[in-house]
Amino acid sequence: MSHSPIIVALDFPTANKVLDFAQIVDPDSCRLKIGFESFLTGGPALVEELQKQGFEIFLDLKFHDIPNTAASACRVAAQLGVWMINVHASGGQQMIEAASNAIASQSQRPLLIAVTVLTSMSQSDLNQIGINHNPERQVLSLAKLAQLSGADGVVCSARESKTIRKACGQDFTLVTPGIRPAGSATDDQHRIMTPKDAIEAGSDYLVIGRPITQVDDPHQALNEILVTLS
Repeated sequence: MSHSPIIVALDFPTANKVLDFAQIVDPDSCRLKIGFESFLTGGPALVEELQKQGFEIFLDLKFHDIPNTAASACRVAAQLGVWMINVHASGGQQMIEAASNAIASQSQRPLLIAVTVLTSMSQSDLNQIGINHNPERQVLSLAKLAQLSGADGVVCSARESKTIRKACGQDFTLVTPGIRPAGSATDDQHRIMTPKDAIEAGSDYLVIGRPITQVDDPHQALNEILVTLS
């Protein structure tokens, strides 16, 4: 099991590109996140191949549906043997509870993480969908709901980590995207933080994509980030 806090987001257009990247990095240095694009091109076979290579996998499919459907999806995902899966916290208590119950009896139960507010969303984005308070308040509300409903933790911005840690305790897992090393482009992320600052704020795991995957030497980029955390 990797003790690194880094989860590399593998958002590649083909399964072969995912597998090529996996040859560059070490399973001891990171875990890997498979999202919609990579999963749709490679399917369960891609997940299984990466696990054979020693990687722990965060299957990032953000299930959000009626409780029965979400629970069934989580059960099938858990049967792949992945390390972590996620649902949208805005699916509500019944959906999160159903998902948690669906994976409870799995021999290799994955962590169940609930997505709060996407790190690409700003105050104006929330206003457009009828949420009139700020992202931090919405994230905290959804984090408390997720914990009450049986989730192991949440996906949130590192900017909210300290507040959630205080409200939900040390055993609640905080997974934070929107991580950008100093000097990196922000791309489409709004609520961002550097790796070191994110860990100091209380994040457990840092999801990092383009600053590692879209550079000339991903291995070096990953190691440079790890050095800042040591």
